[in-house]
Amino acid sequence: MKTLVTYSTLTGNTKKVAEAVFEAVSGEKEIMDIKNVNGAEGYDRIFVGYWVDKGEANEEAKKFMESLKDKKVGTFGTLGAYPDSEHAQKCVEKISDALRVNNNTVIAEFICQGAIDPRIIETMRKMGSNGPHAPTPEREARWAEAAKHPNEADFAAAKEIFGKLD
Repeated sequence: MKTLVTYSTLTGNTKKVAEAVFEAVSGEKEIMDIKNVNGAEGYDRIFVGYWVDKGEANEEAKKFMESLKDKKVGTFGTLGAYPDSEHAQKCVEKISDALRVNNNTVIAEFICQGAIDPRIIETMRKMGSNGPHAPTPEREARWAEAAKHPNEADFAAAKEIFGKLD
């Protein structure tokens, strides 16, 4: 079975999770940045890493996933929110539903926190109390917690999920 582990990353978080997934997968495999993928032909399964942007996969990963048809696909993502939050679960569902539209079979899903790009946090802080992502004590605490991820526990959880697929 030939596996492609691919990822899109802004801060390096998703790449780190991709490396953990790659390590857990046995058999013939390749890992590469989505920017370097020239199609999905020749792979029995594809594991796609994304970072959450506005409630769904970032544009680059989303475009790649839209190109997949009739494939066995696993997804893994990073986001600033808590992975057990309703927001995170809706993101995962939205991504899996979009993959199924092209007759793909979703064989694994994983999402974990990841550090938020400091430029995005600074933009939200500059918006003050006017924006939907205004800095509140709760939000500041979540941002601080996100900065600690992905961590070894996240990598172990991803390995457990994707390593079982062989």
